[in-house]
Amino acid sequence: MAKRRPGDPTDPGDPGPLEPRDPPDRPPRPELPDPPPPPPPPPTGANPSITSWTRLEVRSRQADMRVSLSARVFDPLWLMARQWQVGEFQGEDAGMPVLARTRAQTTMLSRIHLGELPANTITPAVEYDPQQMPLEVMVERQRTRPANANDARMLRLSVEAGLHFLLMLDQQPLSKKYRPAFIARFALQRPADSVLTKADEETRRFVETMVGRAPDARRLAELLRTGGTAQLIADTTLKIVVADRAEVEQTATRWLQWYDSLFSEPVKESDDAWMPPRMEYALTVAGQLSDDKFDQRPLTATEFYDGHLDWSSFDLDFEVNLGTERDHKFGVITETTVPAPVVFRGAPAPRYWELEDARIEYGLMPVGPTDLAQLLMIEYASSYGNDWFVVPLTLPIGSLTAINSLVVTDSFGVRSLLRPIGDRTLPAANWSMYQLAHIRRPGNEPLSKPASNLFFLAPALSRSLQSPAIEDVLFMRDEMANVAWAIERSVESPVEQPVPRTDATTPADSAADTGGPAPGDATLPQYLLSTMVPKHWIPLLPVQLREPPDKVVSRLRRGAVLQPDGSQEIHEAEGRILNKDPKLLMFDEEVPREGVHVARHYQLARWTDGSTWAWMALRKSVGRGEGSSGLRFDSVETRD
Repeated sequence: MAKRRPGDPTDPGDPGPLEPRDPPDRPPRPELPDPPPPPPPPPTGANPSITSWTRLEVRSRQADMRVSLSARVFDPLWLMARQWQVGEFQGEDAGMPVLARTRAQTTMLSRIHLGELPANTITPAVEYDPQQMPLEVMVERQRTRPANANDARMLRLSVEAGLHFLLMLDQQPLSKKYRPAFIARFALQRPADSVLTKADEETRRFVETMVGRAPDARRLAELLRTGGTAQLIADTTLKIVVADRAEVEQTATRWLQWYDSLFSEPVKESDDAWMPPRMEYALTVAGQLSDDKFDQRPLTATEFYDGHLDWSSFDLDFEVNLGTERDHKFGVITETTVPAPVVFRGAPAPRYWELEDARIEYGLMPVGPTDLAQLLMIEYASSYGNDWFVVPLTLPIGSLTAINSLVVTDSFGVRSLLRPIGDRTLPAANWSMYQLAHIRRPGNEPLSKPASNLFFLAPALSRSLQSPAIEDVLFMRDEMANVAWAIERSVESPVEQPVPRTDATTPADSAADTGGPAPGDATLPQYLLSTMVPKHWIPLLPVQLREPPDKVVSRLRRGAVLQPDGSQEIHEAEGRILNKDPKLLMFDEEVPREGVHVARHYQLARWTDGSTWAWMALRKSVGRGEGSSGLRFDSVETRD
C-alpha cells in the first residue's frame, strides 16, 4: 500500500512515488501550518518595478528528511524544459583547467630618490635593494644619535652604549681588568650650565648620578671614527699591554659596528625624504623592464605621512628619469602551476552531497525588488561563483611585473592562449584592479588611462611597533587673532623622554606687565599693547612670495613671540620638528581649519630576512579643530 501526498503534480493514473507507511506505534504527524499570506500590493500611484527574482531551492518541510534527501523529481520533463528555456544546455564543451603556464617580464627596483622631483628631471638616483631594507625605513628614518661628543642629546643611550662596551670587553680573555681605565678615559662629562638650567628634573638627576661613573659612548665613537682602533691601543692613559691589544682592538671594532647599526639613519642630509613645507614624505623609485631605454618605470609617492606605504601609494611618473639603464635587474619568469578554484563563504558546492558553508545562505537573504546590486551579487555567487580560478605566480619583494602570456591546458588537453589585459589586439577591457595611475601635476593634461599590465609588489612592512610620541606639535588656526599657531605640546629631553611644555604665562592684565601705572592705582584704566602668549605657542605668519614667471603665492613663515613685558625675551621653537628647516615656509593649505598634528616616534620592525630595524619617524594626523590663544592688541582694561 502507498499513499499519495496532497499536491503531487502527477497523473491520476500514475501511482506516484511510494512512501513508507508510518509504523502503527508512531504518533500521527503534525499538520503543517498554512503558508504566510502574500505581501500586500504596492500602493496606488507607485511606479512598478521591472526587477524580478525567481529561485528554486530544495527544502524539507517535514520532520522526516528521507524524502528530501532522496532528491526525487516528480516532473522531470518540466524541469528539463525549464533548463532548456534558461539556456543551461548551451554548453561550450569546455573542460576544467588543469595546468597554467605563465610567462612574465619582471624587474627589481634599483634606484630611489628621496624627496620631491619636478617634471622633466633627469638625475642619477642612489641605488636601492628592496630585499635588504624595507621601503618605510628608507623613507621615514631621521637623525637619531648625537652628531658628536658635544651634542647634549640622548645621554641615556650614550651611557648604556658605553656600559655595553665594558660588558663586551669583560668577555674577552684579558690579562687584567681595563674597566677603571676606560671609565676614567671616556667618563661622562657634566653638560654646560645652560643645558642643565633648561633641562627637566629627571635629566638633572640622571646627570648627577652618571657623571664620572660611566663611559660616554659619544666620546669613544668619535675617537674610533677619527683615529681608528690604532689610536685607541696607543693611548697611554689606558696602559694596554701588548698581549691584550688584539682582543681590545677586536672588541672596539665589533662595538663600533653594533653602535652604528643600532638605529637606521640617513647617511647624508640629502637622504631625508621629509618635506617641511608640506609636513609629509615624498619619494620616487624606478626599475628597468628591458634593455630599451624607454622601458623605465618610475613610480612616485607623495602625501605619505601615515606610516604605511604600499603599491596604491604610487603613481607612474614618466616625466622623470632616475638612470636605471645600466642596472640590468630585469628578467623573464616562466612558471607552470595548477589553477585553484576561487572559494568564498556561501559559495554553492559543486557536488550535491557536499555540505556547504552554513554561515552564509544567499537564498535566505532578505532582498527587496529594488536592491539590484544585492540581487546581482547573489546571482553571481550562486550561478557563476565556481567559474573562477586562481593561477599563482611567485614574485620577489620589490618587483615590477608585466604579464606576457598565459597558456591554460584543460582536462581535454586543449591549450588556450590568454593575452594580458591591455593588449592592443584585444578590445578595451573594463577590468581595472591593481592598476597604477599616472601622476598629475598642476597644469598637466587631462588624466590619462592607468597602466593595464604592470603589477608592483611593494617592499612594505605589514606592521611595526611604535613608541609613545617623544615630540608633539599641534598646528591650528586662530581666527580671532587671524594667525596660525604651531603649539609644541612636548619635546624630547636629553634622556630621550617626552617633556610637556607647559607655561603658566597668563594674559597681561596687570600694569606691572606692561609698564603702566603702579599697582596701587587700581582705579585707573590700563592700556595693554598686547596680551601675553605662552612660550610654546609659535606663530606662523602669512607672507607673500613671488614665483616665476609672475605669480604671487601665500606661505606661512615660522616666527617668534616677543613678549610685551619689556624683557625683550624672544620665545622660539625648541623641538626638532619646527627647527628641521632653518627657514620654515609652509604652504598655506597645509594648516586647514581642522588643524594638523605632527609627532615623532621610535619604530621597530622585522624584515623578511629576520633582521630587526629601529628608526625614528615623523607621523602626521588630523588635528582637533580651531583654537584661540587669547591674543589681543591695543586694549584698555579697568580693574575692579
